[in-house]
Amino acid sequence: MSDSLTATTIRITGHDGDEIEAYLARPQGDGRRGGVVVIHHMPGYDRATKEIVRRFAELGYDAICPNLHFREAPGAAPDDAAAVARANGGVPDLRLLGDVAGAAAHLRALDSSNGKVGVIGYCSGGRQAVLAACNLDVDAAVDCYGAFVTGTPPEGFPLKVTNLVDQLPGLRAPLLGLFGADDTHPSPGQVAELEQILSAHRKDFEFHSYEGAGHGFFSVDRPAYNVPAANDGWERITAFFAKHLGG
Repeated sequence: MSDSLTATTIRITGHDGDEIEAYLARPQGDGRRGGVVVIHHMPGYDRATKEIVRRFAELGYDAICPNLHFREAPGAAPDDAAAVARANGGVPDLRLLGDVAGAAAHLRALDSSNGKVGVIGYCSGGRQAVLAACNLDVDAAVDCYGAFVTGTPPEGFPLKVTNLVDQLPGLRAPLLGLFGADDTHPSPGQVAELEQILSAHRKDFEFHSYEGAGHGFFSVDRPAYNVPAANDGWERITAFFAKHLGG
């Protein structure tokens, strides 16, 4: 771990060559290291997400979070930009893949890169992390309570989103899943379905569900924050990325 780091807002090349905003944090010091792409939750590219990016830098990784809502409302507050994105049906999957690919390419181009990049996402970003791991060359993926990896969105659901059941056989990277036993999106049944599918296709994965925790238990600035679940989750994330992104 390193207490010394730099963090800054930059521009990267995202989907279809678009220039988008991103938040980059890097530990000080020489040596090669892995990178982490952080996919923010539906509430947006906010302060709590940027704290997560800096935490990965403290853990010794170059870390970046692309602003997935930048096109909808450049310069807007995260809540406002998220509201516009939600009204438009959310972030299209193809655009998400292009933006995450651009963020991963930026990390791999850094002189400190060891060539390995992981992806982690929260809430809608959890599903998007799995989507990325099924379609992009990443070395590890973490799904933090991503809804609709399995299952079907209810009628009238505001986001234009489908499940990833047909894509799961193509999962390319080890997957860590962290879920709340009291969550409804994803529900314990949907998590069990995901586990069954990955097991049937002999994928490399590990799941942990936390009793008494609901959706958003990592969110330090929200009532859903669950200290025991979040602390244990961070320990598992740290060990998982050390295993797959180190060296």
